[in-house]
Amino acid sequence: MKKKFGNLRFYFIFFLIVLAAGCIAVRLFYLQVLKHGFYAALAEGQHEFTKKIIPQRGEIFIQGKNNLLYPLAVNRTYQTVFLTPKEIMDKNEVASKLAPIVEIPEDKILEKMKDPEDPYESLKSKLSDEAVQKIKELKLAGVYLSSENLRWYPQENLASHISGFVGFKDNQRIGQYGVEGYYEKELAGSSGFLSSEKDALGRWFLVSDYRIQPAQDGADIYLTLDQNIQYAVEQKMKEVLEKWDSKNGCAIVMEPKTGAIRALASFPEFNPNEYNKVESMNIFLNSCVQGLYEPGSVFKPIVMAAGLDTNKISPETTYVDTGSVQIGGYVVKNSQEKTYGLSTMTEVLEKSINTGVIFVQKTIGGETFKKYIETFGFGELLGVDLSGEAGGNLKNLYEDRDINFATAAFGQGISATPLQMTAAIAAIANNGKLMKPYIVEKIVESNGEEKKTEPQEIRQVISAQAAGKLTAMLVSTVRNGYDKVKIKDYFIAGKTGTAQIPSEDKRGYSEETSHTFVGYAPAYNPKFIIFLKMEKPRGIQFASESLAPVFSDLAQYLFNYYEIPPEG
Repeated sequence: MKKKFGNLRFYFIFFLIVLAAGCIAVRLFYLQVLKHGFYAALAEGQHEFTKKIIPQRGEIFIQGKNNLLYPLAVNRTYQTVFLTPKEIMDKNEVASKLAPIVEIPEDKILEKMKDPEDPYESLKSKLSDEAVQKIKELKLAGVYLSSENLRWYPQENLASHISGFVGFKDNQRIGQYGVEGYYEKELAGSSGFLSSEKDALGRWFLVSDYRIQPAQDGADIYLTLDQNIQYAVEQKMKEVLEKWDSKNGCAIVMEPKTGAIRALASFPEFNPNEYNKVESMNIFLNSCVQGLYEPGSVFKPIVMAAGLDTNKISPETTYVDTGSVQIGGYVVKNSQEKTYGLSTMTEVLEKSINTGVIFVQKTIGGETFKKYIETFGFGELLGVDLSGEAGGNLKNLYEDRDINFATAAFGQGISATPLQMTAAIAAIANNGKLMKPYIVEKIVESNGEEKKTEPQEIRQVISAQAAGKLTAMLVSTVRNGYDKVKIKDYFIAGKTGTAQIPSEDKRGYSEETSHTFVGYAPAYNPKFIIFLKMEKPRGIQFASESLAPVFSDLAQYLFNYYEIPPEG
């Protein structure tokens, strides 16, 4: 019996030894094999220090006259006030004294101090010099100031949709919208690092071997924008939008021969220094490149371009307008139900006759008509270097319905962006060559290397001969038609568009309209093209009345600014 008990004890002890050895083996396998990388890094971290080196963000500049440059987005050192609650003895005193300086309610400040062990609570950044001085004079325990390098936009609202802003995404500062977003990689640069050993107390030193990877500062970006033109455009647009109680608008000034954008403004604008105060994120969207709209009669020159280029019509081709045209079960009428009788193609543009452009569309045929619209860049991205460009919508033309082709001829049932419309008319001004619009003149790397943007032709959309004939027709439209401009010393080519806005809650169109005016000058050797648009104006019926005066003022300003001599 005693022997049997001894054997059991032996086997039990042996089992425990085997079990312990197995546990140790499993643990060693886990530590040395499965977790090898983790503990190797942990061991290295105990005697090695690595510090991330933050690069300087590149800055953005706009042009002025005589090669002057003005900052649009730069870096600036701001002061931030933060709290260390565990060091604050009288929280009520701190809250009451700081509240009027930082313009934060006392209860909000007290909320930040509720955790007595909290070592850090940010209170407010971007302090004014006056606020910093007042905080220093208080000498409050647990209240500290620190500096941080942040983005600053000295022009404030000017060209805000071009600049965009640097905001937060996933707890990191990143460029959003405009140039800041489109050129984030170039502007941000790349981080570096400094790695060195640490002593037993965790202090780092550089007396031993160390590794350093310098940060690559971001590139500076120089825009094609002209500050003076941008300012003039924004001021005139603000005036007309306020005058006719319109909340949304867009304006573009571009060089037809190069595609360089000299001004681009979307309304309502915002202050990128205070982007977090904007109530709706829709305000950040640039309606000039992201906003789709039905262009209306400003689209009629595109139809004429197709007719002239195919030699199906000439400026003198005539047809008889009866005031309406029947297409299947639909009847399409002229604006205000007017009838013009025998009319030339030039008169069709002068009087903006709907049935006249339908005549041209039917003459060239639906497929040819669609091909020319696509060739002019509608329905595709032009590739402008701004965030979020939209491509437009031509889906009605792919249903192969006669009524859809007819309404598209006067800019209804299809949508485009203001930039597409500007570039298309600019192609007519530029002897039929469609140019890629661009906003960046050059990029200068931190090492001084420059990358300059070269004008890029997308394609020849119509012949130079057809473009010349159409320009003469558009000059006549401005001088003799409804689209009169109060400048007599220059040849100006242009066209207006007053389009009904589709209903949001049902099929068909509302009573609200969008107004557009686009024109280029000097017509036969164009230096600039101006595009103007406003949404839902009140108390005014036609774009020829609302936007023609604005175009006149801006065109005269540009004639003077560029010192273009009168043509007589």
